[in-house]
Amino acid sequence: MRSSIRLGRVGGVAIGLDISVVVIVIILVVGLAFGLFPKAFPGYSTGAYVLTSLVAAVLFLASLLAHELGHALLARREGIEVSGITLWLLGGVAELKGEPRTPGADLRIAAIGPLTSLFLGAVFAVLAMAAPAGLAAGMLSYLAGVNVLLGIFNLVPAAPLDGGRILRAALWAWRHDRVFAAVSAARAGRVFGYLLIALGFVQVVSGLGFQGLWLALIGLFLVNAATAEEQQTRAATSLQGVRVADVMSRELITAQPDEIVSDFVDRVVLRSRYSAYPLVDEEGRFHGLVTLNRIRRVERGHHLATRLRDIACPPDELPSARPDELLTDLLPRMNGGADGRAVVLDPDGHPIGIVSPSDISRALQIGDLRRDKGHSPPHGADLTTRHDQHH
Repeated sequence: MRSSIRLGRVGGVAIGLDISVVVIVIILVVGLAFGLFPKAFPGYSTGAYVLTSLVAAVLFLASLLAHELGHALLARREGIEVSGITLWLLGGVAELKGEPRTPGADLRIAAIGPLTSLFLGAVFAVLAMAAPAGLAAGMLSYLAGVNVLLGIFNLVPAAPLDGGRILRAALWAWRHDRVFAAVSAARAGRVFGYLLIALGFVQVVSGLGFQGLWLALIGLFLVNAATAEEQQTRAATSLQGVRVADVMSRELITAQPDEIVSDFVDRVVLRSRYSAYPLVDEEGRFHGLVTLNRIRRVERGHHLATRLRDIACPPDELPSARPDELLTDLLPRMNGGADGRAVVLDPDGHPIGIVSPSDISRALQIGDLRRDKGHSPPHGADLTTRHDQHH
């Protein structure tokens, strides 16, 4: 998920907000300032209720951020790269660039989120007891309850909730089969999502209205996310042992960063069948990727005044890989990428290949054919041999 608003970094992890988080703030402020707080703590001005509700909303978002930071920072300690954290309509997402290597790492990364929420719940409860009775104490009690509820809800053993990750780690340790564990956790998530949708429908029919719609929305999200996880797991099984060098497109047409768009269109685009072109300088250093779609977005009247570097996807926004890297390690970094592609670089940082969605699709189809024929996935020396033969 891409952030609409970047807030900076915490512990080296990029933090951002999706614009949909505004909906959370509005719901919280309206519900607290004109509902819960006046009813539970009468006698204050409207301004006091609104201000307290805004503080509560900000602290709630900070609690969500702390929950996700727990995942992200522990994942980094376990050797997994983290692309960032995004807060959005239904909570927060820590985007990891890889998967845990052991059940123990999987368990630790999953459990730290709910534990962080439960810890924050305890902290807010202590602060509420220490504060003078009134609106401020009520706000702290509310935050204590919300964090405890968040921690408990996330412990439900259903992916993609943290409890689903814990279930996956337990099944993985028991059966020594990560695929079985991941598929089982995802299916549990899908069942739980359908239960939430059904419960939300019952509440709507019963006249509870908005609460039921909210439950149904969460349930729908869980169903879709769990289904996507199962599909990704099965895809990873088909691609087990496949390295980037085995699927990348090796034939590259490169361009100079300062070349004019109109010249490049006449010289290359109209004469080639490719749709992605790495930009390299005279020393072969990589400066970004230009795609056919990016060129088409340039208005015709600006072709003579626009250079390729002006429209290229910059290197820091483009997934990169090594040729000997496992394809399954690259795929998480390609999810949500600006151009849906990854560039393959040699040790000196020079582009030597591109991985596109069509390359991955073909690898998946070959993996399915291999499994249907009863062949084991390629591994180790098989890939080394294939790589050598390409040269």
